[in-house]
Amino acid sequence: MRYSVAIALASMILPSQVAAQDGPQPRQIVPEHGRIYPTPDAQGHPDPKLTYRVVFSITKAAPSPDKVNPSLDKVARFLNLLAANSVSIKPGDVVAIVHGPATAIVTKANTYSRKTGATGNPNLDLIAKLRSAGVVVAVCDQALHGNGFASSEVAQGVRVDVSAMTTITTLQLRGWALMPD
Repeated sequence: MRYSVAIALASMILPSQVAAQDGPQPRQIVPEHGRIYPTPDAQGHPDPKLTYRVVFSITKAAPSPDKVNPSLDKVARFLNLLAANSVSIKPGDVVAIVHGPATAIVTKANTYSRKTGATGNPNLDLIAKLRSAGVVVAVCDQALHGNGFASSEVAQGVRVDVSAMTTITTLQLRGWALMPD
């Protein structure tokens, strides 16, 4: 019985350890978030000759308030995929607009704690790293008000836009691709 439990545990642990040791890991802009895997034989790699302008619509709350929001992590994955394929982005070419049930993820730690019961805001570190990589992180002011937040409760560096609808449509009309969550 102990032997079968040990095998079961090893089968859950070993693949991640093997993957981590399987040769060089792809270059990553946000190494602690947005995990990617080497895919040398896959098709559809990003094209370094293209300019990637993308707006991420982030509406879903995390399954647990003490975890990083998966849609925010997807923005990091996108950056890491571009970097692994030698594609550079210019500051402002990637926009993450937060609205709906996800609105709390861009609030200050004490506000987030009060709203969710979590200790601090686990998203703030990732937001800072995304911003350092050139991503504009914005929040819908309509969603702030609708969810009972004041603009003063928004974390430093997060841009407050009049609405997600206008940000998304304006950017799409200017040529940005929409990445829904």
